[in-house]
Amino acid sequence: MAEQEYRIESDTIGEVKIPKDALWGPQTERSRNNFPSGELMPLAIIRAFLHLKKAAAESNVEVGDEPADKGQAIEEAIDQLLALSDEDLRKDFPLHVLQTGSGTQTNMNVNEVVANLANKLHPGLGILPNDDVNRGQSSNDTYPTAMNIVAVEAVDKLEPAIQHLIDELKVKQDKYWKTVKVGRTHLQDATPLTFGQEVSGYISALKHDLAYIQELKPSLYELAIGGTAVGTGLNAAPGMTEAIAGKLSEVYGHDFKVDTNKFWGLAHHSALSVMHGAFKTLANDMFKIAQDIRFLASGPRAGYGELNIPANEPGSSIMPGKVNPTQAEAVTMAVARVLGNDVTVNFAASQGNFEMNVFKTVMIAAFLESAEILTGTITGFADKMIHGLTVNEQRMDDLLENSLMTVTALSPKIGYHEAAVIAQTAQREGTTLKEAALKSGKVTEEQYDEWMDYMAMTNIDRTKPEA
Repeated sequence: MAEQEYRIESDTIGEVKIPKDALWGPQTERSRNNFPSGELMPLAIIRAFLHLKKAAAESNVEVGDEPADKGQAIEEAIDQLLALSDEDLRKDFPLHVLQTGSGTQTNMNVNEVVANLANKLHPGLGILPNDDVNRGQSSNDTYPTAMNIVAVEAVDKLEPAIQHLIDELKVKQDKYWKTVKVGRTHLQDATPLTFGQEVSGYISALKHDLAYIQELKPSLYELAIGGTAVGTGLNAAPGMTEAIAGKLSEVYGHDFKVDTNKFWGLAHHSALSVMHGAFKTLANDMFKIAQDIRFLASGPRAGYGELNIPANEPGSSIMPGKVNPTQAEAVTMAVARVLGNDVTVNFAASQGNFEMNVFKTVMIAAFLESAEILTGTITGFADKMIHGLTVNEQRMDDLLENSLMTVTALSPKIGYHEAAVIAQTAQREGTTLKEAALKSGKVTEEQYDEWMDYMAMTNIDRTKPEA
């Protein structure tokens, strides 16, 4: 293997040895060696930075704060980088999330790569990372701006995944709207409902979760760009940031704004924190739904056995023919990560000391992971579990017929106490509810058959399916 070749560059601290063909510069190289642990900086952040740097170069030229030739060279270099695949882009952006909490080194990684590529494309212009690519900017306002941009992108992907699951559940709700089954509360038998009614509760939960996310989303449109170092906007040309917001709005299709308090924008990340709170709420509901489905499908012969789940893969390496609720398991494991990430996001958001929060990089990494795994597992759950889900009506009928809580229908006729005695007698003597009711002498067979109308107990005529 050929020995790695290097070049020597200098920064304000001193000389740095850098791989000869690397587009990055000394500050990137220092970070690469000083912070080698943890996950790599998400490429979504890098792409957001590139769009931001391009918008800044264009805007600085427009307001007369950057020479046109330099601005155009920066834009051309960024366009080439944006056109790269993720695999190729990663080669120039090797830094980790666990670096300086302001994201300074990632900001400089972008500045250095763009400057070096622009100089390769246009020799002689002498484009500098700090003076040209970072003109009118600071890591302290560019990184939180990129955070909000990628957060919006992540939410854009999550929203249709939630709606897709709602749509798949709606099919099951409508199909089984009048399929009666035993209800359960406290993990004990309760009065009847239909499976469609049960599913309608899942749908309503998800609709509310989606509404919360959509309501909170505009709070992410407020960008910190223009605050520069501490929120005062030092060195940012008048009109630059407004122009940047307009250009970013065109790129992403959202109405980004810079008319916001920059001291808040640099030191607080409230919008990210509250949005992740909505992720947590969604995760909680997804856990409940996935848990319900896998328990109702447990068995097939030694569990509840009310639902039949699709066989997506062999369930065991030793037990032939086993089918496991793997999509539900994926959802519930994702929820575990989201709840852990929520602790990270909230703790990180609390660390806005004086003029800047220095937990930015870990906060956005946790946020993006939550959005990504929720999007993926919700989609998989919809396509590979709910879509192929069917009902075992015979099992539902048998359990309902054997339930003691249908005695509740007798309570208005003979009183709560007498109805309770009938249920307790049936349980104690191992008889059916009907046998115990007739034996009590409080109910005739004709009355029992008239009052014990399972469908009527569901109040199906007074409830409506989720639209």
